[in-house]
Amino acid sequence: MTIDRSTIWPYRDGEPGDFYYQRYGHPTGVEAERALGELEGGEALLFASGSAAVTALVLSELETGATIALAQGAYFGTGRLFRLLERWGLACVEFDQTAPPPEGADLVWLEAPSNPFLTMPDLDAAVAHPARVVVDSTAATPIYLRPLESGADYAVHSATKYLGGHDDLLLGAVVCRDKQAAARLLEFRSRTGIVASPDSAWLLLRSLKTLRARVERQTATAAVLAERLGAHDAVERVRYPGFGGLLSFDVSGDARRVETSLRLIANATSLGGVDSVLESRRRWEGDRVPENLLRLSVGLEDVDDLWADLEQALSIGEDAPGPG
Repeated sequence: MTIDRSTIWPYRDGEPGDFYYQRYGHPTGVEAERALGELEGGEALLFASGSAAVTALVLSELETGATIALAQGAYFGTGRLFRLLERWGLACVEFDQTAPPPEGADLVWLEAPSNPFLTMPDLDAAVAHPARVVVDSTAATPIYLRPLESGADYAVHSATKYLGGHDDLLLGAVVCRDKQAAARLLEFRSRTGIVASPDSAWLLLRSLKTLRARVERQTATAAVLAERLGAHDAVERVRYPGFGGLLSFDVSGDARRVETSLRLIANATSLGGVDSVLESRRRWEGDRVPENLLRLSVGLEDVDDLWADLEQALSIGEDAPGPG
């Protein structure tokens, strides 16, 4: 479809039609939401970024005094955001998502898999909890996990990552199992004005057409690289959930030397794109992660070319003194 960048649409016989002001919705966004909703099996809403989607969901669903149970090891930005919202009377406690959530939580926030530790949640235990359940399945995508089918109330995506897949859009999404919840979230989005742009929505529509082909190729490559990394003398530990293009590993040498010695793989942040990127997460997350942990997002390059790049960088890093 073509991009409709209009901010207003004329009334019909003095009455607003389906679209009248872009903040309340626009044709390109609605079409992208329909496509994503079909993939996830729910009512999808797009936001200006993944963080915007998280913020809107929490503030529209919780009241002062509520407690969020957040999966340990989940994306560090989510935890920082929740701590920022404590000034509005929300509390956040972390828990091991491979076990049941703590009692007293009003919202259970899972990540499947967690970033960068790649743990998978116990979804059955979470949905048995009386609280509403959110699953951030950015790294799994609906190709490998449809949280609403497992009883979750919401699926959240940083669509900037795998759903977008080309490092050229900034977008977030919430998919709701319940239509009334989607209506509440839509009202909150409309009033706060954190709607996604038509251009980003159009780029998402483009990317969803190739989502399965991209993530299946990334999975096949990541599985090979995880196996080879696990057998390398300079690697102490590999974390990989068995699907998807995201993995992390701890090196025995100098992690910074490894990431700066890459030739094909970009030393950059983010994940889910067609080009492979690797970085030390310590620079962003501090003591929360091991000093020698490197996160790798596998792209669509040839697996042997990627391995050759990793192997030469690991040999350089192995020659240097390790951390500590």
